[in-house]
Amino acid sequence: MAKPTRIHPAAKQYAAEVAASTMSRREFLTRATSLGLTAGAAYALIGLPQPARASAQAQRGGTLRIESTVKALKDPRTYDWPQMSNYTRGWLEYLVEYQVDGSIMPSLLESWEINEDATEYVLTLRDGVRWNNGDPFVAKDVAMNIERWCDKSVEGNSMASRMASLVDEETGKARAGAISVVDDRTVKLLLNNADITLIAGFSDYPAAIVHDSFDGDPLSNPIGTGPYLPAEFEVGIKAALVRNENHSWWGEGAFLDRIEYIDYGTEQASIFAAVESDEVDMIYESLGEYIDLFDTVGWEKSEANTANTVVIRPNQIAEVNGQKPYADVRVRRALAMAVDNAVCLELGFSDNGTVAENHQVSPLHPEYAELPAPVFDPAAAAALMQEAGMADFEHELISIDDTWRKNTSDSVAAQLRDAGIKVKRTVLPGSTFWNDWIGYPFSTTDWAHRPLGVQVLALAYRSGEPWNESGFSNAEFDALLTEALAIADAEQRREVMEKLQEIMQDEGVIIQPYWRSIFRHHKPTVVGADMHPTFEIHVAKLGFATLEE
Repeated sequence: MAKPTRIHPAAKQYAAEVAASTMSRREFLTRATSLGLTAGAAYALIGLPQPARASAQAQRGGTLRIESTVKALKDPRTYDWPQMSNYTRGWLEYLVEYQVDGSIMPSLLESWEINEDATEYVLTLRDGVRWNNGDPFVAKDVAMNIERWCDKSVEGNSMASRMASLVDEETGKARAGAISVVDDRTVKLLLNNADITLIAGFSDYPAAIVHDSFDGDPLSNPIGTGPYLPAEFEVGIKAALVRNENHSWWGEGAFLDRIEYIDYGTEQASIFAAVESDEVDMIYESLGEYIDLFDTVGWEKSEANTANTVVIRPNQIAEVNGQKPYADVRVRRALAMAVDNAVCLELGFSDNGTVAENHQVSPLHPEYAELPAPVFDPAAAAALMQEAGMADFEHELISIDDTWRKNTSDSVAAQLRDAGIKVKRTVLPGSTFWNDWIGYPFSTTDWAHRPLGVQVLALAYRSGEPWNESGFSNAEFDALLTEALAIADAEQRREVMEKLQEIMQDEGVIIQPYWRSIFRHHKPTVVGADMHPTFEIHVAKLGFATLEE
């Protein structure tokens, strides 16, 4: 049984805001549970019972077939696609788990406590967990993983961004004394500066926990704490998990004998044909006009209102023919001024979402500050491009060849041309596009939902971070972001966030046209398959409904 945890003073204030209808329940659950309150206690604090877990209705046995891209695997701390983690979740688990309702639940951790100024974290491990090779799961394993995450020298290690408050900037590794093992079940973290995002960072998909024998390849020696093992894996074709009958897993669930991930490419027509042919039981994501088509086959539809988004970004440090066209703020602002974000939502994503404001902080984020809509003025955009001496420059907008990202990019290019700005469109297959996504001068990428706006800004726009694809570097922005990360109260953090959002708009860092509502269809007999805001598939919760007597 999990030990009781104290109620952080901020959680009580959050509950009062829910009662006063100034905070949504989802925001409350994310904030309160990230501060160490259990989901049950969080629900109780606002006078609601905790919802029952759907997976309790599942029967044991069977094979579930999931339509999903099958991507090559690598060191989890360098994962840059949720699909990678959805497969390795079979045996590589997480310290905590972000839920559909917005709460953050313990997984390999039993509990955590945070001091009032968010500079000290005490992590308590779940008792009785073992690796599938028989080794006990102990505090030194957690400390080792956090140290791995802090290592900025590892190319593509985005976890270092999430662990910045533990990193020594001179060495680029965990600061001496930042991570300490108190006993076999307790780890203490002493931060360089206050950071209220650390637990939420533990839930992100690159934060899978690996064994101390891990060699960088999840498939070469699949030691983990989870209930499944890899059975087959072929990039772009198919992957499969099978229940590990020789492992005494700590959790509840793991109903299925086998889980298959089958890759039908990015075209929804191919996926719909697989559904009609009864080749799959669940799909990764329903898109565009096919959302309604999937409704016609009698499958269940699950929807999540999210902070998933698409970003069209000029890379400020990229060179094109010996010059850096997007280092000039006038060029970047001109591009943004020429695009009507509502048109992108309509043409690119069939209006299945809400219009965004070019700063990647969502109204779903608790610290979001409402700003005036971005200026849409094609004539002024053309004039600004002329002033920058770039009226004759041809911009090459690169995108992947799937449906919504391609269509959104096409709508941006068309609007730029309507403003008199020259644009060449280049569409690449996914296998090519993602090889160099970070380095393209002008391209379109998608970003997953994260619980907090400051998380997003720290990952994507702080100077020098691995996922900073825009090449944006601004000392004032970095200083304000450090300040925001230290403020536990979202209302106070909003004051700083407003300045950060304004800098993003004023600097023309990105065109970020809309927030995505996301959908997933599955057979009515499948349980545990609800669409997750961050596309996570929690494999241990999947199963087929128990047959009624």
